[in-house]
Amino acid sequence: MKTAIVTDSTAYIPKDVREKYDIHMIPLTVILGSEVYEEEKELTASEFYEEIKTKELPTTSQPSIGKFVELFEKLSENYDEVISIHLSSGISGTYQGAISAGDMVDGITVFAFDTEVSCMVQGFYAIEAAKLVRAGKTAAEIMPILDELKETSHAYFMVDDLSNLQRGGRLSSAQAIIGSLLQVKPLLHFKDKLIVPFEKIRTKKRAMKRIVELLREATNGDSYYAVIIHANREEEAKEWKAELEQEFPNIEFSLSYFGAVIGTHLGEGSMGLGWMKKR
Repeated sequence: MKTAIVTDSTAYIPKDVREKYDIHMIPLTVILGSEVYEEEKELTASEFYEEIKTKELPTTSQPSIGKFVELFEKLSENYDEVISIHLSSGISGTYQGAISAGDMVDGITVFAFDTEVSCMVQGFYAIEAAKLVRAGKTAAEIMPILDELKETSHAYFMVDDLSNLQRGGRLSSAQAIIGSLLQVKPLLHFKDKLIVPFEKIRTKKRAMKRIVELLREATNGDSYYAVIIHANREEEAKEWKAELEQEFPNIEFSLSYFGAVIGTHLGEGSMGLGWMKKR
């Protein structure tokens, strides 16, 4: 039994890591003005943040079922089954698209997995699945393991500027104005597959401190993977990583970013921290 691993572009797994673990990527799209881009293929995160300085708020779109069918048909030439790992079904139809496409392709069995999260925490699932494939596990054996990992997986995001949430229809104008005046930094997380407020905190410094408290409570000295995620704030993210590595020697930290699709909704300057227990 030969098993392929697929994830979508919002996992933001670096290309060299995808190649190392034979992870196939299907891109979501970003519409900037009259131009349509496949994120991570035709538009990098840095290019995206530069573009939006002079353009209106972009819109985003999930991969078409046709794109999924095309990918699965190609994979069927060399694989018997595929585990397709995607961002939360509460914020995108990508997961459902994988299910629908899987039903349309002969010669390969598709197992779709809803991470109920996004960004590099989603990537953790794809990498772990790829490692399990190399260890000789089948999709039927891997899927329950991914479900178990959900119990140890969390992600929190601090939004620096409320305007994108407001412009994208996720926050009323009045709330945005009041929030800006009070310097409120909404701490967000995934709950029941949706991005919802966790706490409202007055300053960025306090918000980041609160995320660290949540990390400490969740990991409790055990061995974890953790990722610092930033929206065009690489130096700040590197500094935070260095501080956290000193405090949490039991945790393996990495750096990642909010790419074009997720960055469209959170806005530049956002910071996040996600983690998952090591098996």
